[in-house]
Amino acid sequence: MTEVLFYHLQNMSLESVLPPLLEKSLERGWRVVVQSTSQERTDALDAHLWTYSEDSFLPHATWRAADAPDQPILLSVEDGNPNRANVRFLIDNAALPADCERYDRVVLVFNGDDTEALTAARDAWTTCKALGFEVTYWQADERGRWQRRQ
Repeated sequence: MTEVLFYHLQNMSLESVLPPLLEKSLERGWRVVVQSTSQERTDALDAHLWTYSEDSFLPHATWRAADAPDQPILLSVEDGNPNRANVRFLIDNAALPADCERYDRVVLVFNGDDTEALTAARDAWTTCKALGFEVTYWQADERGRWQRRQ
């Protein structure tokens, strides 16, 4: 069954949150697609993932790369799954893919300070519940650690 995790960002940036989540995905042996809604955002994340830490490396590419199917992390603006990912991250209000049930996990990361993002996340929550997916909601505590909320 597909798990859908909702990560509510408040007072934190996607650039600070995404790399550790991707690292955990790779540690678990998962392949990942990160879908945004613009090529500019994808290009910015591509550059960021090469430089976010001096002592860490996240092997990745964009969907335009010739070796995209071989990449453990693929950054994309498209719905497809060229690297056979079992985890899909949705950022910047990217819509749920039509084939959600094909993923072990879908991670929806949304900006809690953005009314449009909150509305989109609530709609996605309702859709995922209706589809019978296991859904969980995560919010960072005052120390920045993720806590599961009810």
